[in-house]
Amino acid sequence: MTDAPKPPRLSLSGISKAFPGVQALQGVSFEVAAGEVHALIGENGAGKSTLLKILSGVYHASEGEIRIDGTARQIPSPRAARLMGIALIHQELQQVPELTVTQNMFLGNQYTRLALFTDRRRMSAQARAVLAQLDPTIDVDAPIRGLRVAQRQVVEIAKALLADARIIAMDEPTSSLTPTEFDRLTKVIDGLAARGVAVIYVSHKLDEVFRVASRATVLRDGRLVGHANLRATSENELVGMMVGRALETIHRASHARAQVLLAAQGLSRGAAVRDVSFELRAGEILGIAGLVGAGRTELVRLVAGLDRPSAGTVTMKGRAVKPGSPRAAIAAGIALLPEDRKKEGIVPLRPVTANVALPQLGRLARLGLLNLGSIRATVSALTRQVALRPADIDRPIRLFSGGNQQKAIICRWLMAKADVLIFDEPTRGIDVGAKSEIYQLIEALAAEGRAIIVVSSELPEILRLADRVIVMRRGQAAGLLGREDLSEAAVMRIAV
Repeated sequence: MTDAPKPPRLSLSGISKAFPGVQALQGVSFEVAAGEVHALIGENGAGKSTLLKILSGVYHASEGEIRIDGTARQIPSPRAARLMGIALIHQELQQVPELTVTQNMFLGNQYTRLALFTDRRRMSAQARAVLAQLDPTIDVDAPIRGLRVAQRQVVEIAKALLADARIIAMDEPTSSLTPTEFDRLTKVIDGLAARGVAVIYVSHKLDEVFRVASRATVLRDGRLVGHANLRATSENELVGMMVGRALETIHRASHARAQVLLAAQGLSRGAAVRDVSFELRAGEILGIAGLVGAGRTELVRLVAGLDRPSAGTVTMKGRAVKPGSPRAAIAAGIALLPEDRKKEGIVPLRPVTANVALPQLGRLARLGLLNLGSIRATVSALTRQVALRPADIDRPIRLFSGGNQQKAIICRWLMAKADVLIFDEPTRGIDVGAKSEIYQLIEALAAEGRAIIVVSSELPEILRLADRVIVMRRGQAAGLLGREDLSEAAVMRIAV
């Protein structure tokens, strides 16, 4: 007599979720077996995050059933989800900057002695042991605010591993990780699967999806499109399922002109940036590549005036720009679209109109009064130009997808008539379809004669966009590659 087959570790059947005026999910079903890595993919707004929030007890489904190891379960709260062995790694970092790495990892779940005293030694030891699997260089006693974005993402992953969960959902876990850190994560995921953990993996990076997962569930507009065996499905087929259309192929042409708009000479700031010089021409797209921590973001922050250099100068159209002054940089025509869009790029609760007009409010005011009708007309025209969706400029910007938030920030600097646009990780957390649109916007801006700097951890992005690439290593410009010399291998040889 043979044993009856085991039920899936997780089964979701007919899951629907409605908000006032919005049907976020409609009849979604899929299963994940114990020891399986299952990808959940789709464009922003497809319903992936809503589905994970239902699984983790943040939202309650309007309809449908959840079964864990064959037993129907209600998940009324995040605490209930944790007790059932469900852990969620959030895309947006859920951390308290003033607390240490260990304190963040054990937030709400501290170890105690005699039921009275926090057992700091035991928590530190456990945190150190888990982080050793991912990044042993992270100091568990350091305040988390001092860590790089990539390191903070690693801490979030480690926090989920602490729970020893049977089901782990990872929502864009590698949005800020280097290739080396991703390699470490894949080994951890393989280890979890070997122990029978069911892993749900959400990512816009399809190369990662094919590397870590065996099957995928595809959502579009809150509905189930289908399931795919990734061993028998091509990337193009998967993209077609996700977006429901063929993506436009762009034939890259350089728009670089002779005029030098911006020049940096001997820029330095401690060990982070050391004696970096370059020129940027009108219509040129200059890529800045290198490993995380090589000084890429630190360099563009100096150019944009967010940090004061210890040495060196920035000139715009031959005129010196006051160092360490964002206001002076903006006035000179230099604009930065920051890496951490939600923290540094937008005012989340304010509408698109206010976010786009923000740097120009002083210039637009007459006798202390704003012509709101004129501002709205300008913002509306700009958002049509970049195809903002939905086309509602009165909607709070936090309710837009990452790609459309990025479009709104582009509109801000178009309104400010910036001649140099610096994109730091322009498509971080943005889906496949929106990435294509952002690329088209960047190239259109270059065609108009604006100069573009693109900082990216994704080498295919750099190779697609850039006319030239500066490769950073340990704070220095270790190499400069022209388009004819560009390849992933050439960049990595210099970067490492």
